[in-house]
Amino acid sequence: MELFKAIILGIIQGLTEFLPVSSSGHLVLAEHYLKFKNPDINFEIILHLGSLFAVLIYFRKDIISLIRSLILFKNKESIHTRNRNTIFYIIVATTVTGILGLYFENPLTKAFSSLYIPSFMLIITGFILYISDKIEPKGIKTHQLGIKKSFLIGFAQAFAILPGISRSGTTITVGIFTGLDREEATRFSFILSIPAIVGVNIHKLSNLLDLDRSLWLPYLLGTLAAFISGYLVISFLIEIVKKQRLKYFAYYCWLIAIVTLILYLNHKYG
Repeated sequence: MELFKAIILGIIQGLTEFLPVSSSGHLVLAEHYLKFKNPDINFEIILHLGSLFAVLIYFRKDIISLIRSLILFKNKESIHTRNRNTIFYIIVATTVTGILGLYFENPLTKAFSSLYIPSFMLIITGFILYISDKIEPKGIKTHQLGIKKSFLIGFAQAFAILPGISRSGTTITVGIFTGLDREEATRFSFILSIPAIVGVNIHKLSNLLDLDRSLWLPYLLGTLAAFISGYLVISFLIEIVKKQRLKYFAYYCWLIAIVTLILYLNHKYG
């Protein structure tokens, strides 16, 4: 893979991983319409590591606080109790995502080779984002989430494995629907991505270790580009969610989906 192409895909991954427009869907479309040679799903998985590092650094204080509360397991101070509750709900949601992701791994992998599936899924993402601005959250915090609601968010994250379905947009919207404060829902969505990305990379570790050495540099540069672009948009998205302006991304998703479908149909039947 050419270095320039790897960097472009990395930038697209970083921006669209956190902006609620589906990183996987945009990567599939970019690889096709920009005439990029499909680098296979392993490259897309590695790009997510860049997004992971962006989340780890941006939310480092929150993550350190959660880890500290886990280490001080016998400490009954309210902050540690709240943090341990949050960790438990992250585990519940991640478990749901992991089970569903493994069960549907083969059909989901095939979806990445399709062009029209991401287009249709972007239309669904648009509706999800549009609805999110209409929901009035109850203002609950993540430590008050509960098992059923964390299960629902985990299910939403699994659904977002489909290319074209935004992981951040879907989990944030479902989080708000369950009653989470908008900013809390956004933070929970970002932190929830950590075990999901780590889990996928562990699951694909054998494939990643067998990579040809000639691919190491483009993969590294792509990951670095994903990290930089991803880090730059996190705070931007948090403000967008708080101001209830996700509908603008809904319009974008619908526009991209319609244009893509027209080009696809024209190419197929024209």
